[in-house]
Amino acid sequence: MTKTAFDLIVVGGGPGGYVAAIRGAQLGLSVALVERSELGGICLNWGCIPTKALLHSATVLRACREAAHYGVAGAGEARPDLAAMVARSRKVAGRLGQGVVHLMKKNGVTVYAASARLAGAGKLALDNGTTLSAPHIVLATGARARELPALPVGERIWAYRQALVPAEIPKSLLVVGAGAIGAEFASFYRAVDSEVTLIDMAAEILPQEDAEISQLARKAFEKQGIRVLTQCAVKASSPTATGVKVVLDQQGKQSELEVERVIVAAGIVGNVENLGLERTRVKVEKTHIVTDGLCRTDEPGVYAIGDVAGAPWLAHKASHEAVLCVEAIAGKPAHPIDPLRIPACTYSYPQVASIGMTEARAREHARQTGGEIRVGRFTFAGNGKAIAMGEDQGLVKTVFDAKSGELLGAHIIHPEASELITGYGVAASLEATEEDLMHTVFAHPTLSETLHESVLSAFGRALHA
Repeated sequence: MTKTAFDLIVVGGGPGGYVAAIRGAQLGLSVALVERSELGGICLNWGCIPTKALLHSATVLRACREAAHYGVAGAGEARPDLAAMVARSRKVAGRLGQGVVHLMKKNGVTVYAASARLAGAGKLALDNGTTLSAPHIVLATGARARELPALPVGERIWAYRQALVPAEIPKSLLVVGAGAIGAEFASFYRAVDSEVTLIDMAAEILPQEDAEISQLARKAFEKQGIRVLTQCAVKASSPTATGVKVVLDQQGKQSELEVERVIVAAGIVGNVENLGLERTRVKVEKTHIVTDGLCRTDEPGVYAIGDVAGAPWLAHKASHEAVLCVEAIAGKPAHPIDPLRIPACTYSYPQVASIGMTEARAREHARQTGGEIRVGRFTFAGNGKAIAMGEDQGLVKTVFDAKSGELLGAHIIHPEASELITGYGVAASLEATEEDLMHTVFAHPTLSETLHESVLSAFGRALHA
């Protein structure tokens, strides 16, 4: 007889859901995981992982084309093999997906391939006719791409899934939305020789980032040949013989643009439909489930984690929430996540990474509290390792509370920014002050020395500026 009663049931097998299942099993709970599609979720199968595989292919292509600069002959004529790039991307995702399958078996998690909806206190009805029960149900159903009425997704207008498996490289491409997803697709397609236009309704690309960093990213994109239009929206679209014609509105001035393909990257909406929430006390605001600091909803025994529970929409935030949520369920000490200690990364070229407050937000906070801030900057042009790598463009920026020395925010733009930001993440988690960071010994020659120099700069002590 198949078991249907568990201590914990997790709905959704993405980076939040499968981690919640693993942690529950580690803590001795009997756990079921319900996933209607592929284990690993959108992140592993159609998001974080396959996009990074494509972007790494673009990095290798770029390096080959610039090989002569490094004293390597014969590689300057390198061309993209799109089919091979896509095949490798899918293979990487498939390998990791099988890894999640193995982890479920290893940890004794019972997996149901089905859709699920809440069916009364502690009960979950699956679309295969099975009813499961548990005192604790964690919803980790994720999110999906936001649809725009003016840009219906189809053969020529793509969402992220279609953009990850193109049959050919479009000669011209419009990317709508200049957040992390849009910036990454713009970088990849430009690297493989598409003529790319990137637009956003905000005043700058990467609008969640520090304004100075966003402006540097824009300059870097434009230098690569990406056309960037801000404060710009699509009002209408229509098919043509060879692609799509769109009507753009930039601050009231309309124009037309014809491209072969369009990628819509205009945000996400939570997957809250068909979960049976209407018969519970669970609150939903702007397509996201409302929770407290320990991921509890207003319905006893029902929790929500990851993208379905709202911003920031990051896989590592979902995984961290999974652990704290399940540990709280198991009676272990658990503490809410401080959003200002969650790093964010954009894997464009160059990469952008940040943690904590932007300079503008920190200044506003200081104004309201009567405090002061100190801002440090250090460019990679002063770093030996960056110069040796031929990647000496970029900036590290740090923001501190002038009185306490607290690190309020850190911002990096550089091809290796995503690998560097964790240094500041650890510092913030440990509540390190500027003195702690200034007294830390950084290895030489490394890119991480720029982190040290930016801290020194904030307090007038930079050595290599």
